[in-house]
Amino acid sequence: MPASERAIELLTAAAEAAHDKKAENVLAFDVSEQLAITDAFLVASASNDRQVRAIVDAVEEKLRVDFDAKPVRREGAREGRWVLLDYLEIVIHVQHSEERSFYSLERLWRDCPTIALPSPVPGSAAE
Repeated sequence: MPASERAIELLTAAAEAAHDKKAENVLAFDVSEQLAITDAFLVASASNDRQVRAIVDAVEEKLRVDFDAKPVRREGAREGRWVLLDYLEIVIHVQHSEERSFYSLERLWRDCPTIALPSPVPGSAAE
């Protein structure tokens, strides 16, 4: 069973918020066939700890305001190197570029289908 419509909506909104804070290499994977605990992963990266935190804050605010969604678990925010936000339907990973390269989550989940995400809007803060 593919990712739910709600999961896709949350992913899209989270990706837009991440792009607004200049997140790099934003990808989404439908992991619903592989994992029973969530439908999809969103992975994004940033070049420094401060930007990782800014992306996480923007994603949390966007999902709270637009969807009344709050993460049930939030890990790694203090260090700002790899922050995990668990919204049950989706799990968001915002990683420092070095962690992204080292752990290579996209390689780990390469057998899962990707989910199309909106590109940054020309002229927006993400460009």
